[in-house]
Amino acid sequence: MLKVAFASNDRSTVNQHFGAAEGFAVYSLDGERARLVEIVEFPPAAREDNEGRLPARVASLAGCAAVYCLAAGASAVKQLLAVGVQPIRLDDEAAIDVLLQQLSRAICSGGTAWVDKAIRRQAGDSTRFDRMLDEGWDE
Repeated sequence: MLKVAFASNDRSTVNQHFGAAEGFAVYSLDGERARLVEIVEFPPAAREDNEGRLPARVASLAGCAAVYCLAAGASAVKQLLAVGVQPIRLDDEAAIDVLLQQLSRAICSGGTAWVDKAIRRQAGDSTRFDRMLDEGWDE
């Protein structure tokens, strides 16, 4: 199961900038079904504190493979990547249910780099040792 967050103020549309998001809708999905597992909301005071708001937002996404948003600053992107969360920037607002359908297809079919990487990370890349064995041992 992958956990994915969506920056949203209405829980149905990705319509927020990461750093100024009122909250995140967090879903768990496996290719067959998606389930809302958490709503993260930030009080107005937390949205106004420019200095301290990014660490709280990044920490709230622990365990997520990605976060969809309309924009994210360089500092936010760096912090997200450091904890293993792939930021996905959309050009326009998008319905979360449509994005979940796309993600389900990507999980089943492969071919989306960040999804494939997240699945490998989650599985522990069980083929790593097989590849090392195939490379052989040179003395």
